[in-house]
Amino acid sequence: MEKVKCLILGGGPAGFTAAIYAARANLSPVVYEGIQPGGQLTTTTIVENFPGFPGGVDANTLMDKMREQAKSFGADVRSGTATAADLSHRPFKVVIDGETEIEAQTLIIATGAQARYLGLPSEEKFKGAGVSACATCDGFFYRKRTVAVVGGGDTACEDALYLASLAKKVYMIVRRDVFRASKIMQEKVFSTPNIEVLWNCNTQEVLGDEMGVTGARLLRKDGTVFDIAIDGFFLAIGHTPASELFAPYLERDAAGYIVTKPGSSETGVPGVYAAGDVQDPHYRQAITAAASGCMAARDAEKFLLEQGN
Repeated sequence: MEKVKCLILGGGPAGFTAAIYAARANLSPVVYEGIQPGGQLTTTTIVENFPGFPGGVDANTLMDKMREQAKSFGADVRSGTATAADLSHRPFKVVIDGETEIEAQTLIIATGAQARYLGLPSEEKFKGAGVSACATCDGFFYRKRTVAVVGGGDTACEDALYLASLAKKVYMIVRRDVFRASKIMQEKVFSTPNIEVLWNCNTQEVLGDEMGVTGARLLRKDGTVFDIAIDGFFLAIGHTPASELFAPYLERDAAGYIVTKPGSSETGVPGVYAAGDVQDPHYRQAITAAASGCMAARDAEKFLLEQGN
C-alpha cells in the first residue's frame, strides 16, 4: 500500500491549485485527475474571465498549464478515479480504480460537480457550440443575440437575468405553469422586458447546423410542438456534486455538497478538506475553485505541522 502525505482527488482548477501550493510546501502531493481531467471547465471553449488572459484562453489550454505548473513543482499527477474510501481514521485509505490502495495523512477532495443536462442527443452534439451550463462563463458570447434558459428555480432566474443584461432576448423554458424560484426572483424576471417565459414546455430537440445552435423544438403540455430561433441554449436545472463516495464520513447539504467550516476548507473530519465545486453550491467559477484549492493546501500544511508530520 502506497503511503502519501497529501492525496488530492480531482484535476480541475481546485485540485491543481491545491497541488501547486502543496508541492511548494514540500507535501509531495499525489493527484488523481478523476473521470474528467481538467474538470467542468473543459466543457466550455474560451475562458474570458480568468485573470491574466486579457484576450481569453482556451479552457483545455488553461488546464494544461495548471497541470504543467503543478508537475513543475513536484506534484505527482496521475490518471485514475477514487472508487472506495475509508475516512474513519488516519491515515485515510482510498482505493483508485478498484485496485490501487493509497494511505494518506491528509486528503483534499476536489472532485467537482457535474451540471445536469436533459439527456438529448442534440444537446450533447452542440455542447460548446451553443449549449452551455454556465451563463456566467459563456454569456458574454451572446451579446445582442437571442438565447434560452431551461429551468424554473432561483438559478434559472439568476441566469436569465444575467443573460438579459447582455442578450437581445431571453426565453425561459419552464416545464410547469409556475416558477420554483423565490418570490423576489420571480418579480425580477417578470419586470425584465426582454425575458419571455414559455410555460408548460419541454425541450424535444436542440436545433443547429455546422456553425452551432440555431433553435430549439419545444413541446407544450397541450401537445403543441413549436420551434424558437435562438443562438444559445443554457441549462440551469442544477448540479450533482461528486461527493457520494464520502457520504458515510462527511456532512453534506440537501443537494449533496460537502459542508465545510465557514472561511475554511475543513470538513468535519480533521485532515480531510474539500475544495472547488464539490463544496460550492453558489459560485462554481474557475477562479473561486482555484482560491479554495489554495485554502485546502494551506489548511493541510498547517494540520501536518501541528501533527508533527
